[in-house]
Amino acid sequence: MNALSLTERFRLSRFFLGEKPSDETIRLTHRRIFILPTRQGLGFGLLLIVLLLIAFVYNNNLAYLLTFLLASVFFITILHTFKALSGLIVYKGRTTPVFLGEPAYFEIHIENPSLTLRHQLRVSLEKTEILAIQAQAKINLALLSTPKRRGWHNAGTITLATTFPLGLFRAWSPIRFHFKTLVYPKPATTRLPLPECVSGTSQYEGKGQGADDFYGLQNYQFGDSIKHIHWKAYAKGLGVYSKQYSGGQERKIWLDYQQTPGRNTEERLSQLCRWLGEAEAQGLCYGFKLADLTLPPDCGAAHYQRCLEALALF
Repeated sequence: MNALSLTERFRLSRFFLGEKPSDETIRLTHRRIFILPTRQGLGFGLLLIVLLLIAFVYNNNLAYLLTFLLASVFFITILHTFKALSGLIVYKGRTTPVFLGEPAYFEIHIENPSLTLRHQLRVSLEKTEILAIQAQAKINLALLSTPKRRGWHNAGTITLATTFPLGLFRAWSPIRFHFKTLVYPKPATTRLPLPECVSGTSQYEGKGQGADDFYGLQNYQFGDSIKHIHWKAYAKGLGVYSKQYSGGQERKIWLDYQQTPGRNTEERLSQLCRWLGEAEAQGLCYGFKLADLTLPPDCGAAHYQRCLEALALF
């Protein structure tokens, strides 16, 4: 751990945002832990001053004894509050990409290497988790953060705090990691038919006529044969789908940003996101075009992820 200059040590943002983001494991020491009286602590301090004045004015030894006894409790509490955080080890875990509108979860691990039970720990990001860590134990936490836009979403500052044991002082440690997750566009709510196949024949017309190889399911379109309706899905309340057959010929589609309907960029990206999900769910082979990026027709999880990442970072 590098030494801090005097200017850096008393930089105001350090008390709220913490030190520079890091990928390394962080151990909470005196350098990272800050402590101040709570509202109850300030009231307790004011009470001590009043008791001291009373003892001085009336020269009452019992009043002095009470004042010094309470003052010793006050100052010893500082040490115990600090020790409730001191020595804890924090390191980041995993995170997974999400679609815009879904909560993102950042996993962190907190380890207590000491022989002391840690009480009343508060771990805060967007919400606050209250917990206790057993001696020589480790816990895993998934902290919620709601993205506001697509692209990279940073976790921000994670704060560990405690008011143990008497609530007179609050010790806290702001922590920042290089911790981010990718946020995909929100899939469109409007159901539009997928683009036509590259052969020029609509994906919804003429499939399955005289074909033997089952290809997949498509949303039912007007004119589809009743014989090809997937009645089991309809009976389960999953919607109306038509069975599609390859007819011995691979069916490919292109998902092109320039050909996607929408009033603005975000609507187009949302529609592309929905089409990607539908094409992948139905096992279609699809190509992808977005600005200068062109991905040849393919299918599978890896291809799907590449397309979603391109949408998120567009």
